Amino acid sequence: MIFKASTLKRISVNLLPFSDAVSDDLPLGQLLRLSLFQVSVGMAAVMLLGTLNRVMIVELNIASTLVALMIAIPVLVAPFRALVGFKSDNYRSAIGWKRIPYLWFGTMWQFGGLAIMPMALLVLSGDRTLDVDWAGYVGAGLAFLLTGVGMHMTQTAGLALAADRATDETRPRVVALLYVMNLVGMAISALIIGALLRDYSALRLVQVVQGTAVATLILNMIALWKQERVNPMTKAQRAEPTPSFREAWGDLAKGGDAGRLLAVVFIGTMAFSMQDVLLEPYGGEIMGLSVSATTLLTAMWACGALVGFALAARWLAASLDPFRMCARGLLAGVLAFSLVIFAAPIGSSALFYLGAGMIGFGSGLFGVSTLTAAMTMPTIGRAGRGLALGAWGAAQATGAGLSIFIGGTLRDLVNHAAGNGILGEALATPATGYSVVYHTEIALLFITMIVLGPLVRLRPITQGGSAKLELADFPT
Repeated sequence: MIFKASTLKRISVNLLPFSDAVSDDLPLGQLLRLSLFQVSVGMAAVMLLGTLNRVMIVELNIASTLVALMIAIPVLVAPFRALVGFKSDNYRSAIGWKRIPYLWFGTMWQFGGLAIMPMALLVLSGDRTLDVDWAGYVGAGLAFLLTGVGMHMTQTAGLALAADRATDETRPRVVALLYVMNLVGMAISALIIGALLRDYSALRLVQVVQGTAVATLILNMIALWKQERVNPMTKAQRAEPTPSFREAWGDLAKGGDAGRLLAVVFIGTMAFSMQDVLLEPYGGEIMGLSVSATTLLTAMWACGALVGFALAARWLAASLDPFRMCARGLLAGVLAFSLVIFAAPIGSSALFYLGAGMIGFGSGLFGVSTLTAAMTMPTIGRAGRGLALGAWGAAQATGAGLSIFIGGTLRDLVNHAAGNGILGEALATPATGYSVVYHTEIALLFITMIVLGPLVRLRPITQGGSAKLELADFPT
């Protein structure tokens, strides 16, 4: 039997993962190109939350409180995401673009922050090339602020653009592909950055961070190229009144259990994120691991999150309530932090890596379940897709920012008290501060379960869906 070339091409495309996410308006090639912005965001996240916090604390001897403050800056501006989503929903340009301008300027800010970051950190650590005491603080703060704002703007506008171009049928699959690409970008970047920093030096740090800036610019330019149609608007159309942010937010808040859901996202993210600034320093200072070995923790986290995503597919296919699945992610987090706590007294690196993977599994399951609920949350009136995506991202990132700063400060305060003998001879070790932070996260996980309870009771246990759901069907 002779097959036509078009038939063979159709068969080969259908065998690709997420091939059912394509549509006439968003073919596979453009979809894969667009997903590259998630790779760049994941790469920047690895740099900020993984590699740089370890380097600043261990190699550059910067106080963890200051490191936590610097790393918290990008996520403390997270409420900006909701405003970006709203603005991109209602932006009116002469050529008709809505999302591309925000995606482009987000890329430029992310590039600029990473470009100046290594020099600022070296000055902050004591390099007296500039004889100005405050130069390091200002430079590092500006670098983290620019990078964070760029990441938020790029991700919010990019997700909204993907949702705009997808059809109602393919939209969940498209967003799911973008979620997976973010995790893949984190995992691959962690491996590459870890290998490049195996032989650490100040020059190598500058090369790696600024190389990440260049890669960000290239990936995002490829991603946004010809992704939004030119649809010129008349001057009268651009002059038409637009809704206010307060009006749009009010419409979003009317959409059911939005308030409690955002509270769950906020507290749960705090519980999972307090260790972000401490996990790699814990591996270096307490477990005695090298820079490259601790960078692999981010890869373990990403792999655990992918496993959680795969299990979420199976459980939701069996009509499991998303909020019950969320509770499973919270319980997995309790187990994960327990493993990390016991890794130090036992002296087991394997247990430590397993705990890092379980943290990714629990947080991934938590994120998938809450965003599954958020994507189906009713949005009425003037609340568009950009605002809905921005609100979920704002709650998540704000919780992460606060918890990162609290975690670093709490570790410093407890270790200072332990070092002075206030807590007794048995607790006079550097591991005490880390342990208190991990126990606090376990407590926050239980608080999140309490807030989650009414949502579980209010929603049916089964979703009543007879259609079988696959991995690509899940929004994120």
